[in-house]
Amino acid sequence: MMDGGGGFWMWGGSLVLLALIALVVVVVMHQQGDQHDRSQSGSTSSAGEILDERFARGEIDEDEYRKRRSALRN
Repeated sequence: MMDGGGGFWMWGGSLVLLALIALVVVVVMHQQGDQHDRSQSGSTSSAGEILDERFARGEIDEDEYRKRRSALRN
């Protein structure tokens, strides 16, 4: 008689463990998505830094740099 009740708790415990693992996976993936969103939104605020880097690498000349810097300030 007791054997049947023990089997129920064994399966129930396994289901609870599986649910906890699924919950941890969902929370971790949600946090990673939030970090990705924050990094994407941060890229627009550093437009001046990107412009400085492009000028330093020689991708744009001084006139283009000044025009774009002026446009960013306005």
